[in-house]
Amino acid sequence: MVIGAQLYTVRDFTKTPEAFAETLARVADIGYRTVQVSGTCPYEAEWLRTELDKNGLTCVLTHTAASALTGNTDKVCRDHEIFGCQNVGLGAVPGGKLTDEVYEQFVADFLPVAKRIRENGKRFFYHNHAFEFSRDQNGRRFIERLTEDFPEELLSITLDTYWVQFAGADPAAWIRKLRGRMECIHLKDMTATFKNGNRMAPVGYGNMDFDAILSAAEDACAKYLLVEQDDCYEEDPFTCLEKSYRYLISIGMKA
Repeated sequence: MVIGAQLYTVRDFTKTPEAFAETLARVADIGYRTVQVSGTCPYEAEWLRTELDKNGLTCVLTHTAASALTGNTDKVCRDHEIFGCQNVGLGAVPGGKLTDEVYEQFVADFLPVAKRIRENGKRFFYHNHAFEFSRDQNGRRFIERLTEDFPEELLSITLDTYWVQFAGADPAAWIRKLRGRMECIHLKDMTATFKNGNRMAPVGYGNMDFDAILSAAEDACAKYLLVEQDDCYEEDPFTCLEKSYRYLISIGMKA
């Protein structure tokens, strides 16, 4: 397994091509060699390829706008081919909430997208939050319905370990349950404060059981462990990425 940086963590530093280029250099300076491109300014595929190559980085996954995925799937796949990325990701169900009706529309819209991505030699990834662990009107979890309605060859899950924990579920158990769809996993930690309840934290600085999570990831044949921290609060996001990197390296993970 290889650790990488989810660039959504430093999204505020990727608002222009110039800032995005500088951010890639800073992430590489920390020691990361693998990234997920998400939350950035618009970019040309050739430009991204050049900047990745310049910094010795590989993009293994994106979060791509739903409108681009449904509007021009073939172009999305061609762009990913240009900058050397095999995996095409969606960050959440459009609208950011799930009901039975929203879910059914999602399947209608994105099952053809997933099929077309596969036909282009790529793989479609869906990133969870906590709401996928809510239940539909028949008592089924939406995360379970995803695995029923999208065959394994059409859909991988970018399992976000923090949001699984936030939903009251067991991240290690779900990693094992979703074996076969677990090429990419998001790592972030959860800590507790007196004033604000649970907060996100760099990996190794909170209370999540990463021994169990990483063991499950290995059992599930995960390839990439992507560090993400949606909110760094008062800390510099690059410092948070570095803290996670140093912790993971210290316990034997490889960049």
